[in-house]
Amino acid sequence: MHVERLRRLILATAMLVSVGAVAQAADISGAGATFPYPIYAKWADAYKTKTGIGLNYQSIGSGAGIKQIKAKTVTFGASDMPLKPDDLKASGLVQFPMIIGGVVPVVNLKGIGAGQMTLDGATVASIYLGEITQWNDARIKKLNPHLALPATAIAPIYRSDGSGTNFLFSDYLSKQSPKFKDTVGANTSVQWPVGFGAKGNEGVANQTTQTDGAIGYVEYAYAKQNKMAAVNLINKAGKVVSPNADAFQAAAANADWAHADGYYLILTDQAGPKSWPITGASFILVYSEPPDPVATGAALKFFGWAYRNGAPMAAELDYVPLPASLIAQVENTWKLQVKSK
Repeated sequence: MHVERLRRLILATAMLVSVGAVAQAADISGAGATFPYPIYAKWADAYKTKTGIGLNYQSIGSGAGIKQIKAKTVTFGASDMPLKPDDLKASGLVQFPMIIGGVVPVVNLKGIGAGQMTLDGATVASIYLGEITQWNDARIKKLNPHLALPATAIAPIYRSDGSGTNFLFSDYLSKQSPKFKDTVGANTSVQWPVGFGAKGNEGVANQTTQTDGAIGYVEYAYAKQNKMAAVNLINKAGKVVSPNADAFQAAAANADWAHADGYYLILTDQAGPKSWPITGASFILVYSEPPDPVATGAALKFFGWAYRNGAPMAAELDYVPLPASLIAQVENTWKLQVKSK
């Protein structure tokens, strides 16, 4: 009798462990860009409420996300710097855009609120090259004749980790300043000549907020959530533009995704009078032949749900959802190139 009861107990325990393992396996694992983290977190909460499936997303920067997906320690990687087609093919990866947003310069200067200061790319590049060191510099005053600018020292804050936000910001500055292009260049990790490093969009936002005279750069959702003083920029058309969803949409409007091999497309410094000049897409990376086809299938179901249901949530955070034609193109890519279940 005791043996039979023990056998049943062992069997019941084994079933519970099995169910627990299945439930754990159902959670989707990903890592990478901090740029889209606010909207991925919002989507994840809504998706878990609807399906019971959670998202374990490590907001650790695009560079680390690329390393983790290549090491096959997560189901998907996320990067704001798209991988080039040759790199995708060599790694057996498939890439697709998930959301569009904007990187914005933010300042911490007494008496200066959001939208009150205007800068151009060449001036921002000179600040990060260490050529402009005080806020009352003549080049800044010329762009802001209405502001009483103090002689406060400028404290540039930069991303210390490998990140897509770094890439978008340094890519934009490289297009605005030949000297920046030659001495710093555009990449997820660069050697900044001056300033103070901080990890993640969260770290740059915190460091900028805590440092008098600071200038930093963050994804717009972080500036908005932290009530930071985002600056206006002069775009390629010579127009002063403020960071918002309409300006990000204007920059993305002419993007030719249909002819972008592997969806490799960079949206900085786009033409158009309303375009925000530091706009970028955030990308997802999965294996064409995944080590776990079921897990990859679950991830694609989540992304498909986000495409169909996540636009209002994205708009609340001033991200720009992908157009329907691009979503259809991406979902066709999944069918043709990803062997998932």
